[in-house]
Amino acid sequence: MKAGVCRFLYSNEVVTVRQRSDVDKGKLIVVGLGYVGLPLAVRAVEVGYSVVGVDTDELRVKRLGACDSYIEGVDDARLVAAADSGRFHATTEYKYIDGFDVCVITVPTPLREGVPDLSFVECAGRSVAPHLTPGATVVLESTTYPGTTESLLRPLLEAGSGLTAGDHFHLGYSPERIDPGNPDWHLENTPKVISGIDAASLSRVERFYGDIVERTVSVSSCRTAELTKLLENTYRHVNIALVNEMAMVSRQLGADIWEAVDAASTKPFGFMPFRPGPGVGGHCLPVDPSYLSWQVKRLLKRDLRFISLANEINDHMPDHVVRRITRGLNERGKSVKGSRVLQLGLAYKKNTGDIRESPALVLARSLLALGARLVVSEPHTDAYLVPLDITRVEFNEAEIRAADVVLVATDHDAFDYALVERAGAYVLDTRNRCRGERVEIL
Repeated sequence: MKAGVCRFLYSNEVVTVRQRSDVDKGKLIVVGLGYVGLPLAVRAVEVGYSVVGVDTDELRVKRLGACDSYIEGVDDARLVAAADSGRFHATTEYKYIDGFDVCVITVPTPLREGVPDLSFVECAGRSVAPHLTPGATVVLESTTYPGTTESLLRPLLEAGSGLTAGDHFHLGYSPERIDPGNPDWHLENTPKVISGIDAASLSRVERFYGDIVERTVSVSSCRTAELTKLLENTYRHVNIALVNEMAMVSRQLGADIWEAVDAASTKPFGFMPFRPGPGVGGHCLPVDPSYLSWQVKRLLKRDLRFISLANEINDHMPDHVVRRITRGLNERGKSVKGSRVLQLGLAYKKNTGDIRESPALVLARSLLALGARLVVSEPHTDAYLVPLDITRVEFNEAEIRAADVVLVATDHDAFDYALVERAGAYVLDTRNRCRGERVEIL
């Protein structure tokens, strides 16, 4: 255990009830301690809240008990400081959340066979409801379709508490905007969109987030706030699909899409740069636009064609990369089957360990299915998260020289790209980090 007394709860341990000091801002419950919930919980402790974090993942809670962070945006030192404050506890059980002032729900909202799965939100709502008291505030941050806060979460909270939202407790929605690995924009300095089911709820939500972030942006309804998150990520999804499609044809046209994007970026108006890659990953881009299209199809009986087209293009980028590798090996008198492939990166974006919906993971599985002798170097992802059928190796010159092809799937800064250029017999770079005669750029 690191320095500091880490006073976290686990399973049936007894809570030490702590009297509030004059600096306490109240009791906050954070349901879900992942990439969104943990930074929020730690930040809230730092500004004076007493925080209980609830997560069903026992391993996460145990790691927090040892002040061992699993999130890039929260280092171990911040966990130690939070623990030393005596105002941060993590637990797997809801029985410790009584008497909360604010509860923020940050649970996953995945897709299951193309259909939104809100079971985690439903479970959180049912579990929080019996502990609701008059004057408390509940905020949903999980990405979802417009109407979830009022049509799904509200009835669950009211039924389980016997209280009425608006009359007895406050309810709002605030979309998360966490960008893992971003060194410039983080929870505190990223403007926070907020909403409430009525004026009193909005006021209370604004007061809470005003303690957490530098700037809040109020919108008129929870539905608008829910749509805001989907719009942001659909915008990115569609524009990434645009440059990905151009990347698939630019080589045949004798043009460099990467150079074209950089050149277009010099225009001071009317253009924002998006760059190609092996696909899109993480919880947001592969999931959020589909939440919007699913709800529009269900309620309005119409398709959002841009989203469908973007899904089609981005989902097939790993296939395009595999075809490029196959062609490149054939030109060198080799086949994919039996060739040794060193894949650099498994996470969906650089300098993070997040492999959720990662196109790099799809690439690895596709190459294995074709009979490649695949090994992967991934310095950020915890070993227990890596699928058992994927072999991990250290990044070094010996592994580069042993590979028939080096595939740059995730452009972590930890990789020495000059070494890859020098030692690699054949390099396919999907992230535009390498140069040289033996390098092909996506």
